[in-house]
Amino acid sequence: MGENKRGAGLTRQMMIDTALRLLDEVGLDGLTVRRLASELGVQSPALYWHLRNKQELLDGMADAIVLTAGMGPPRDGESWQDWLARRARAYRASLLAHRDGARLVANAASLSPATVRMFDEELTAMVGRGFTPALALRTITALTRYVNGCVLQEQTERQASSGTPADRLAALAALLDGGMEATLIAAFLESGGSFGEDAFEHGLQALIDGTATALTRTA
Repeated sequence: MGENKRGAGLTRQMMIDTALRLLDEVGLDGLTVRRLASELGVQSPALYWHLRNKQELLDGMADAIVLTAGMGPPRDGESWQDWLARRARAYRASLLAHRDGARLVANAASLSPATVRMFDEELTAMVGRGFTPALALRTITALTRYVNGCVLQEQTERQASSGTPADRLAALAALLDGGMEATLIAAFLESGGSFGEDAFEHGLQALIDGTATALTRTA
């Protein structure tokens, strides 16, 4: 009985991996400690031998998603611009790989010491390329929040959306009248909507261009 409560052979990483799989199946709202324990074949108290509370579990899951994106400084010969773009795209892909991934990471209370150390290595590399520590931190923070926001909206729309793009366009047109209608609909048709690769890349390039401008002011 005691071993069942503690979960013989159960590890923290096993719990996180299983929780991420459950996240894809039931979403963040459906992920409970009781459901995770059942999936692992143990009683709920067994989980608390490895994690203090549910938030620590969620933090571990968020940390795993961040690490999957591949943190670290630029590669040899890689410009900071190319590195930031690669980093942002990989982070976006990692968030999109899991249902409610952006929501989970955005609400994380803490990250592991290993992740924090890698983040410090990234900032150090940016300082070596002419950034001040403050500009390096603000740049990574802005980029992270941009990606989080894009994916959060994209995943929310996917879950709530009904009908085809043509249906959504028709609904939009029905809400509009006056001189703006033709321009807005033309913009929607030309861009394919507010989500997707092109929209993401546009915002990413704007952030990188703005960072280059900010960097010249600190030189």
